[in-house]
Amino acid sequence: MGAVVFILSMFVLGAGAVFGAYYAFTKLPGMMLQRKLDARLDEVVRPADDPQKEATGLVKSRHEGPLPAFEKLVAASARGSALTMWVEQSGVKISISGLLLVALVCALIFGFIVAAALRMSVGWLGGMVVGAALPFMFLRVKRTRRLRAFEEAFPEALDLMARALKAGHAFATGLKMVADEMPEPIGPEFRKTFDEQNFGLPMKDSLNNLTERIPHLDVKFFSTAVLIQRETGGNLSEILENLAHVVRERFKILRQVRVYTAHGRMTGYVLLALPAFLGVALCFINPEHMQLLFRERMGHIMLGATVVMQTIGYIWIKQVVKIEV
Repeated sequence: MGAVVFILSMFVLGAGAVFGAYYAFTKLPGMMLQRKLDARLDEVVRPADDPQKEATGLVKSRHEGPLPAFEKLVAASARGSALTMWVEQSGVKISISGLLLVALVCALIFGFIVAAALRMSVGWLGGMVVGAALPFMFLRVKRTRRLRAFEEAFPEALDLMARALKAGHAFATGLKMVADEMPEPIGPEFRKTFDEQNFGLPMKDSLNNLTERIPHLDVKFFSTAVLIQRETGGNLSEILENLAHVVRERFKILRQVRVYTAHGRMTGYVLLALPAFLGVALCFINPEHMQLLFRERMGHIMLGATVVMQTIGYIWIKQVVKIEV
């Protein structure tokens, strides 16, 4: 009876996953495009003095989360501050306590699923580790994509500021134009920089805060160039145009490198997925043969060694094909 319930549960979970993936691939893109279109139309037709428009204040808004006391305790530590900056760079509106609670819930859910699937108590440990890591992996992917989007749009922002300076505007006006015209994530980040210097923070501190929020070498070059020009003088518009040209050329070289290393990266993906795929296939072809890996202690050791060796091999291949530009 227990086996029948387990099989029915796995069938329901599998069917739900398939239908959810089908709905996500078919309906979700259209819904996201419609949402972007509605937001853009709302910005166009809304009056300039609309009270619904988000007002910029002197006090920064923070997400307190479900555990405010724990939030303050974590923020007081160095690791907590680094994690807070990490979450802010990802663009996800979540507090540290909320993130840890989500990780705890995912750990319990995945621990139960893995333990029920393997019918071993050791499955709790592996499932909880994987479940707890999933929210942080999601944040890392979001952070990487957001920083990459900022880096790709950064040359356009530099050109926009250079044109504003050529037209006779001040540098702060150029920052405001980038904040108003450029989309997420570069627009909001420049908006923070403009608001900070507009509310009295020195330009040096505002630009340093920008380099902390966006840890890219190009942003550091931009901040350094602006600060040196303010002290020694020079043609800032020409400096920004040259910097935008350098960034674009670096992107061109980086894309060529990705083309040259595509074979190595694909090899790493295949070698990482092949053992898992063969293991699942053998579970259906010869389940008795594969059950030895889950019943015997030597099988447990072999599975652990396989995971460790696969991880080391994937990291090794990734480091081989990684070329800094």
